[in-house]
Amino acid sequence: MSKRVRKAVFPAGGLGTRFLPATKVIPKEMLALVDKPIIQYGVEEAVASGIEHIIIVTGRGKGAMEDHFDHSFELDATLERRGKSELLAVSRGVSSLAHISYVRQKEPKGLGHAVLCAKELVGDEPFAVILPDDVIDAEVPCLKQMIDVFNQRGGSVLATQTVEGPGISAYGVLAGSQDASDSRIYNCTGMVEKPRFEDAPSKQAIIGRYVLTPRIFALLEQTTPGAGGEIQLTDGIKALLKEEKVFGYTFEGKRFDAGDKFGMLQAMVEFALKRPEFGDKFRAYLKSLPL
Repeated sequence: MSKRVRKAVFPAGGLGTRFLPATKVIPKEMLALVDKPIIQYGVEEAVASGIEHIIIVTGRGKGAMEDHFDHSFELDATLERRGKSELLAVSRGVSSLAHISYVRQKEPKGLGHAVLCAKELVGDEPFAVILPDDVIDAEVPCLKQMIDVFNQRGGSVLATQTVEGPGISAYGVLAGSQDASDSRIYNCTGMVEKPRFEDAPSKQAIIGRYVLTPRIFALLEQTTPGAGGEIQLTDGIKALLKEEKVFGYTFEGKRFDAGDKFGMLQAMVEFALKRPEFGDKFRAYLKSLPL
């Protein structure tokens, strides 16, 4: 088994019902955060973390993602003819971001099933999973931080954030203990999916980044589908825990739930404020509002 994490799987076959009616014809992964689709932020994070091969698990009606990361000969030719060199660089930059492959998830059978669809392309090597809905703003890419932990510890790594109060019930939550040598690492002994606040085993909530060993594929194949016939990734990781070490990692950075309308609005404001070409102007505008 190769020890390097070279591949990242992007499950992107969901229906995006939280953003209807926009997602009736536009994949939710293609909704724009300022001027880039949310999936591009995840792809850029993966590339900046040393990932060489992106595997996007798509579904029906998701062709816009393939078009986005492909060369647009007509657009590039038009921009070149009109002397729009900066825009041409942007267009070509997207299509040359990474080596990208696509695999179809024919039915929406859960996150675990989406990951399982990528088995043949991943092969017998560790790999990352990035959920495009979770956009993370970090000085050092979140996935790079996790890969460093994987390289040091040799076990699967799950990104976590501390969630106080009843909000913990919206997440998968880790059981275990904080590592004695690194307070950001959590030695995982189990996990509970969306527990009641009073039953949560910790404040460590799993968010949309994973570094997994290939053993997860065989375990997902053995996982019994749950409600709605879905195969859950957390069930596969629970089985993995019986055989291998699994760590939680509280990453440095800020996570935005761009799969939620309010989370998308928060991300839109904060990412816009960081843009040098109009950040100051936008800040002044926000201050002028009668809030």
